[in-house]
Amino acid sequence: MTSQSGAGEPQRFWAKVEYDGTDFYGFQVQAAERTVQGEIERALEAVTGTETRIVGAGRTDRGAHAKGQVVSFTTVWQHGLHDLHRALNAVLAADVSIRELDLAPEGFHPRFSAKKRAYRYTILNQRWPSPLERRTAWHVIEKLDLGRMIEASRSLVGTHDFATFGQPPQGENTVRTVAQAEWQASGPRLWFDIEANAFLYRMVRSIVGTLVLVGWGQLSPKELESFLLARDRSLVKQVAPAQGLCLMRVDYVAREGV
Repeated sequence: MTSQSGAGEPQRFWAKVEYDGTDFYGFQVQAAERTVQGEIERALEAVTGTETRIVGAGRTDRGAHAKGQVVSFTTVWQHGLHDLHRALNAVLAADVSIRELDLAPEGFHPRFSAKKRAYRYTILNQRWPSPLERRTAWHVIEKLDLGRMIEASRSLVGTHDFATFGQPPQGENTVRTVAQAEWQASGPRLWFDIEANAFLYRMVRSIVGTLVLVGWGQLSPKELESFLLARDRSLVKQVAPAQGLCLMRVDYVAREGV
């Protein structure tokens, strides 16, 4: 990690950010609501003395979380990186933390330089709710058939048009390449890990909501595959709530050093 940035010269930085999204109205800055972007920009202004706009790798939903969100920003900082890192975490609210900070490689963009993104969705499948997990998991009372959900998830892997399960953040392209779509379980806790080159708006939550219907026996694994082929958004009858969703990481090519 570089220890000193150029005195008086604007420098571009990248940061890995973790946050509990419960009390935020999503990532993207809004005029009248508290957002992750707004909180980080507030901290940057407090530390550097200038208004600074950040760019994120993705826009998580209201109530969704992140362990590995990536942002970049340009500012003047005449001290060491460690000092900036420490100063930002000192003024950030308790539900946001800068996990890593460094100078950004030339040409780096958090979104357009990304090669793959990984999300995890957590379900607590038991009769009684857990007060300790209510902010980070979807409490599902009815017993889920994990085998059916695993079988249905296999059809998601590969390059497909995911128009049934989401809307593009911009433009009209709804084709995405999914590299992983797998379930794990430990007692009543179920985790759905999905990795793709990019995601549509509400894609993961729409997929999980539909997979839960498969787990309840209301849909067959083959029907989920037919939904995918249909490219019809109206087929999604259940969208999983935001609190179970977490952006785990964003992957970049090794030479970019992120």
